[in-house]
Amino acid sequence: MNVILLGPPGSGKGTQAKRIEQAHDMPQLSTGDMLRAEIAADNALGRRVKGVMESGKLVPDDVMITLIRSRIRMPDCRNGFILDGFPRTLPQAEALDVMLRGEHRQIDHVIEFEVFEPNLIERLFGRFTCCNCGASYHERYNRPKVEGVCDVCGACEFICRADDRPEAIKTRFEAYRRQTAPLLPYYDRRGILQKVDAMADIDTVTRQIETILT
Repeated sequence: MNVILLGPPGSGKGTQAKRIEQAHDMPQLSTGDMLRAEIAADNALGRRVKGVMESGKLVPDDVMITLIRSRIRMPDCRNGFILDGFPRTLPQAEALDVMLRGEHRQIDHVIEFEVFEPNLIERLFGRFTCCNCGASYHERYNRPKVEGVCDVCGACEFICRADDRPEAIKTRFEAYRRQTAPLLPYYDRRGILQKVDAMADIDTVTRQIETILT
């Protein structure tokens, strides 16, 4: 089972991806982690990626597709994978489908996280994440069960993202609408797009997702 999560920044995709990962024994594929691994490997692709990133440009789509192809061939993807943050554009979605066909795989579910933007801005302001595993928390809505200790990995260091300021959030929403929203009809035409109410509490969203996946 291969899943794509779509939704604007802060809609809860990262939190739900962790839950899907644990419930279904399938990894969340982080494009950022893949890029950093290639750079650390200091191979030809890694040096190309490093040069592009240092220049401030976006990594080309063909490089991202190559990285994803390599990643889904790893043993931990045998039961499927979760993509959150890719594809972001229609050309990326089309290239991903071509690559998956070559691997005799396909996207089975695309889940859209529907939100009400004014309320989401309030939700994002006050968000913080675990420095070790990336688990998401919030000052008001989702604090760790033990104060100062990550529920997932037990680490004690957290960070607040600079792009979670209200003005930055609005810019990110605009980018999502412009680039990613066109993906919705693309997947809807194939009958694999389903929606969840991402403004509901975390456990309710999880139950909505499980209804789709099971």
